[in-house]
Amino acid sequence: MRRFALVLLLALPLFACGEQGSRAPFADSRTPPGLERRFLPPAGWAWGYVQVGEDAVQRYGVSAPHGAATSQVLILTDYGESAETWFETARDLNAKGVVVWILERQGQGGSERLAAKRDRGHVESYAPDVTATKAMVKVVIRPDGRLPLTLVGQGQGGLVSLRAVEEGLMIDGLVLSAPVFELSALPRPKGQLIETAQWARRFRLSSQPWPGAADWRRDGPDDRALGLTSDPVRGVVNHAWQTANPDLRMGAPSLGQYAAFYDVLDVTARDLSRVRTPVVMLAGDADTVTPAFAQDSVCKALTVCRQTRLPGGRHALHLERDSVRAPWLEAVLAVIRAAGRPKPAAP
Repeated sequence: MRRFALVLLLALPLFACGEQGSRAPFADSRTPPGLERRFLPPAGWAWGYVQVGEDAVQRYGVSAPHGAATSQVLILTDYGESAETWFETARDLNAKGVVVWILERQGQGGSERLAAKRDRGHVESYAPDVTATKAMVKVVIRPDGRLPLTLVGQGQGGLVSLRAVEEGLMIDGLVLSAPVFELSALPRPKGQLIETAQWARRFRLSSQPWPGAADWRRDGPDDRALGLTSDPVRGVVNHAWQTANPDLRMGAPSLGQYAAFYDVLDVTARDLSRVRTPVVMLAGDADTVTPAFAQDSVCKALTVCRQTRLPGGRHALHLERDSVRAPWLEAVLAVIRAAGRPKPAAP
């Protein structure tokens, strides 16, 4: 069994601001000018790093409610997101008595990068993401039953969440928010893309992007322009943090990222029967990132799965306008509250 090597530092500064092009992990981000208070770090927010064996260092953050905590949640971010993207949601959950942990994916946000070009989204495998999620729970959060733990996976973070549970991660509740089980917006047809990505991996060229894929640009599109949300204010948050902090920037995924995605998708689909934790799947009916049929088929294959479609919701449900985000947040809170109730005795 792999030995867990943990770096747990909850005092700032952890690292000074990294240099653009550096692969080193990064914390203590600069606040973008003009950003509303609700998008700023919650009171008492602290950063830490987790590392498993020789895998890359991944950044996480944590904040606690002002009063007594009643539960806790671990959020796994989507592709291109950092923990800063989730500050508003962390504030909302803290206000409801929830301790919020946010784990950034490998090679994204303030985590250590795997490509020489820092804003290239690149991994060789999703296995370190899954292992880091399990280590985060077992070694950092260490739930003891007094504060029930709910896992929330957004987008591709939902795929990682589901795989971690398949591999034995014990949690009290699981929310898959706009989970990505297939990619509908591909630069080329799926078969051709996978073949090219696997070829690039064999010849050690997997860190290269698809020819013509866009890198991050200061004048590039924000999340609203990308069709991830319809809210003009929340839509600029992710791009604003990346503009103010070059080390947080994320551009096009590498060919290796595509290959790794389909690798973990295959094994996760194979092992859905292993999931015993009840699953709540939340999705917008205007989400163009992942096809609805893929989410439907996964939910049907799970032992216990309840699916809710939010009218008008796009992919980034946590950044949507209030008419979508409010019922999304309430659905997440419902799972968190239910996780704390006594479980019925086994027959």
